[in-house]
Amino acid sequence: MQRDRSVALACGGLAAMAAALGIGRFVYTPILPAMLGALGWSKADAGLVASANFLGYLIGALLAGRPFVIARPRPWLLTALAISAVSTAGMALPSDISSFAGLRFVGGIASAFVIVCASTLVLERLSFSGRGSLSAIHFAGVGFGIMISAIGVSAMLAWGAGWRGLWIGSGLIAMLAAIAATALIPAADDVNALSNPTTSSATPSRIGAMIVAYGLFGFGYVITATFLVAIVRLTEEVRVLEPWVWVLFGLAAVPSVAIWCWLGERIGIINAYAAACAVEAVGVAASVEWVTISGVCFAALLLGGTFMGITALGLMAVRVLSAGNPHQAFGRMTTSFSIGQMAGPTMAGFLSERLGDFRVASLIAAAALMAAAALALWTSMAAANPRRVQLTANGD
Repeated sequence: MQRDRSVALACGGLAAMAAALGIGRFVYTPILPAMLGALGWSKADAGLVASANFLGYLIGALLAGRPFVIARPRPWLLTALAISAVSTAGMALPSDISSFAGLRFVGGIASAFVIVCASTLVLERLSFSGRGSLSAIHFAGVGFGIMISAIGVSAMLAWGAGWRGLWIGSGLIAMLAAIAATALIPAADDVNALSNPTTSSATPSRIGAMIVAYGLFGFGYVITATFLVAIVRLTEEVRVLEPWVWVLFGLAAVPSVAIWCWLGERIGIINAYAAACAVEAVGVAASVEWVTISGVCFAALLLGGTFMGITALGLMAVRVLSAGNPHQAFGRMTTSFSIGQMAGPTMAGFLSERLGDFRVASLIAAAALMAAAALALWTSMAAANPRRVQLTANGD
């Protein structure tokens, strides 16, 4: 019975992450090309709207770590899920940049609340019940949401839907996922009472280094994740991939958390984090340096196959390093991540308008990912016993 409850809880986390992150955050990418054509946006306009979402994510991350949220994470989670779905569908209504940016800003706040509150509720309970290995299901929700929304957008485009219909349909899918999360994540007692702190030798500087590395990851992945479909549409040689490249990205993301967590069990979470950042850097560079059908597919697989693995490994590592205060640690990590991902699209849109493509911006992003890998390796080597930061540290 306990096992069944743990599986249901992990699936609830999957549904929550799919609704607010996989759909609420990332569906902008496959819908963006249709909006660019219909609304006549420049790349800078598209980057501005994307950055509004990330600014909201930053504000949400700052708020989600506050005591009033820590005290009652589930009501805040359910409220954020509803706001995420409604703001996604609401993107069908406006036609001016400021309104689009406002809706994406609100959706960004909601998605930050979801990742912090859902991760707190799900990861702590799974750890307390000795089922921490099911955390991979929770984090797989983002890839699952990307895959489902990508398939949905492709199907709606095939049926002749315009960009407004794409947003409405995506919002409805997000609402269904939110309802599933509501049913599967029951009310908590005191989440803090379920914590199972692990003694850690980490110093504030090591925790801070991981937080900085997480911000560099946010900057490094987001340009390709935001503009990949647009890059494909704008390149004649690979335009045939437009309906499928985002599906491929999401498909690669679904098993990625389990794979990277498996590696983390063997070499340590922080070392696995560094390896994943390096692999992702290769994918980001390949998206602009190897612009063929094979190259773009390779880039989509590497990016999709790492970004949620890095997310999960980062949060799991800092959960252990935080020594019993995971909610605030998740909030700080999410804040750092949001600063990085907010800067990325704005810089990419600016540079692409002046240089004509996303090549320079993407190579800068790849360099940021390599810096994140180096910083994580420094953290690992600086620890007295780096292998203590293991998935098994939660008692599995």
